[in-house]
Amino acid sequence: MKPTRRKLYPLVAVLSGVFVIVFGLVTAKTLACTFFLCGVFVWLSLFGCLKSCLRMLPGFIPAGAAFVGLTYLLSGDAGAALAMGNRLGALCLGMIPGVNTDPVRMTRSLSRVHTPRAVTLGMLIALSFVPMLRGEIRRVREAMRTRGAGSVLNPKIFYRAFLIPLVMRLVNISDTLALSVETRGFTLGKAPYTIYKKEKPAPSDFLYVLGLLAGAAAAILL
Repeated sequence: MKPTRRKLYPLVAVLSGVFVIVFGLVTAKTLACTFFLCGVFVWLSLFGCLKSCLRMLPGFIPAGAAFVGLTYLLSGDAGAALAMGNRLGALCLGMIPGVNTDPVRMTRSLSRVHTPRAVTLGMLIALSFVPMLRGEIRRVREAMRTRGAGSVLNPKIFYRAFLIPLVMRLVNISDTLALSVETRGFTLGKAPYTIYKKEKPAPSDFLYVLGLLAGAAAAILL
């Protein structure tokens, strides 16, 4: 099967992520869960999440190995270690579809199903926060290197040259975001609104859901 470049329909991405997490936590003690999670990794890679899956591996492999090893050393139970690895894998894989979703597409999808505006605004800010925070951290670090501030591992340098500028930038961004939302007429009350570009599920979204359900059924029956 050739990987698709089209990203998943936002609501399908979020709900499928919740399904993977719940299923992984419930069946964590079984070896079938491990095979299911491996299948989910491949399935996500085929449906527009390949880069996110690959970015997850450098952090998941050492952290997973550490938690699994520590669990085995403390309990001496291979089943408990397997369950720990499956739970971590389910949490990481379940977050990938949501992280890979464009905040604007998510907002359009929630608005189309008449989700309360408070929830829509919260999802928009939540999905935009992590990329924004990553970008601000990078800018502050670049400013530190330009000024020759020294290592961020030094507590004094970390506080004065990194933490304070980062907090100030985030406060300014929050003020700008509040003005931007108000300027665009985004209200929390009941007010009529239109959607410029409507998001619709594609046949690939239904195929993705069927693949997840088939994998879960196989993990339970086999």
